[in-house]
Amino acid sequence: MKKQTLSTPVNIMLTPQFYTIKREAIPVQYAYQAKRIAPSLFDGLLDDTKIYSYFVSKEEEGWLFIAYDIQEIELFLETKGVLAENVGKVFFAEQSAEAFSGPVKIGEKEALVNLNGSVVVVPQIALDEGLKVLQVNDSFSPKKGIALEGTVHSFLGTRHAYALAGIFVLFALMFFIEGSRYGGDGAIEEKKMQSLLTEHPALQSNYTRKSIASKYKTIDTKERQKRAIIDALSHMIFKGTTLTTLTMNDKKFQARFSYTTENVAKKLQALAKKEKFNIMKMTNSHTLKIEGTL
Repeated sequence: MKKQTLSTPVNIMLTPQFYTIKREAIPVQYAYQAKRIAPSLFDGLLDDTKIYSYFVSKEEEGWLFIAYDIQEIELFLETKGVLAENVGKVFFAEQSAEAFSGPVKIGEKEALVNLNGSVVVVPQIALDEGLKVLQVNDSFSPKKGIALEGTVHSFLGTRHAYALAGIFVLFALMFFIEGSRYGGDGAIEEKKMQSLLTEHPALQSNYTRKSIASKYKTIDTKERQKRAIIDALSHMIFKGTTLTTLTMNDKKFQARFSYTTENVAKKLQALAKKEKFNIMKMTNSHTLKIEGTL
């Protein structure tokens, strides 16, 4: 693709160099179920130094699975003058395999063709002279695609954003004042409640049961958060990384990972960023400190 100068948003169709596909007939009904097992289908097939996302699509005889590295795609498009904010949707050529009834030339030496139901890149010199060359148009666009990470636009201008911020601050002050007033009233109500429970012991057991249930509900929520964090950290242990320390309490956690290469460090940082954890690279050592709150 030649370097572009864009004035309006465009859709992008990716050629097979940017993704890896698998077709599997798996017994699931919904796309979110298929997407959940997608990483295991590509185990051992992908580059360990890259961070992959997965796209799934239902087909007549099973599911189409596509693995792709969104950062690789964005970096390539930037070299061609296509920034993320200029991209509407990104499609994969494999999604429109049936539309490739003839070859589609890409560049001066290669072409896309449908070979046994899959879209592949071939040299143009390998094409039969009688084949009709197609031009990509809207008929090639599938129903769904993916969005680049930088394509989320704001609906509000700066002036409107500041105005809304001022309104929210005003509401916050109002709630603070009201909260302070109700706080005093709450203490009085608590005394009345204790007096009522003393006069009517039958109410005591029901009140106690609700208090205990509320207390353990809070504890259960914390434990669920801890398990979720441990599960996220476990996915950061892969070839080239070692979890050296992990500390956790009811408020925060801190983990230290050692790594072997800068590529491994980048992958580790990307995984932590995806979980919205705080990341700190330790100076003069191959160590990353990852922390967050519960």
